[in-house]
Formats: sequence, C-alpha cells, structure tokens
Amino acid sequence: MRFLDEDEELNPILSAVNLVDVFLVIIAALLIALAQNPLSTFSSDDVTVIKNPGKPNMEIIVKKGKEIKKYKSTGEVGSGEGMRAGVAYTMADGSFVYVPENGKEQQGNKPK
Repeated sequence: MRFLDEDEELNPILSAVNLVDVFLVIIAALLIALAQNPLSTFSSDDVTVIKNPGKPNMEIIVKKGKEIKKYKSTGEVGSGEGMRAGVAYTMADGSFVYVPENGKEQQGNKPK
C-alpha cells in the first residue's frame, strides 16, 4: 500500500486547492471594496465627487439615485448666459447678505 503513504508535496491537487482558496479571498476583498465605493449603483445615497479641484482638468461626478452625471471643466471662468440679479456681501461673522438690484433688471427684462 505504497499509494497511501505518498508524500503530500507530490500531489498536484493540493496546490490547486490552495490556489482556489487564494482566489476566493481576492474575490471577497474585491466585493467588499465594490460595496464600499460611494459611486456604487447598489447604494441609495446621493453623492458628489470632485476630482482635481481647481485644476484645468477638474471633473465633477454627481450621483442621484441610480443616475450618474459627469461634468468636465472647460477651463473657462464665468461663461454662460444670464443677467446680474444683485450683490452679495460677506459680513464680519462669516454670513452672507444678498441685496437685489433696483431697476428694470429686477423685473426680468434682459439688459441691452
């Protein structure tokens, strides 16, 4: 019965079992990392992520429910359409005060 006394190091099945155990641990770690990701579709939280803030390649990622939107910076400052609605002042205690402008612009007319 030499077959029963065979050395365990020579059996190729044992090394395959060890590899399966290693891969199971790696898969479990990846699943935990996926569940902890704030942009995961499995979480119901609303999340806003800002990548590279203040740099030309800044990107904003907004997740509301299962919808994810990406906004990329164009490098331009203050572009867009609109009109001046008033002035905001910073007070000594850190609060802000908004003062609307008087005149035609306040009534919704576009300035010419």
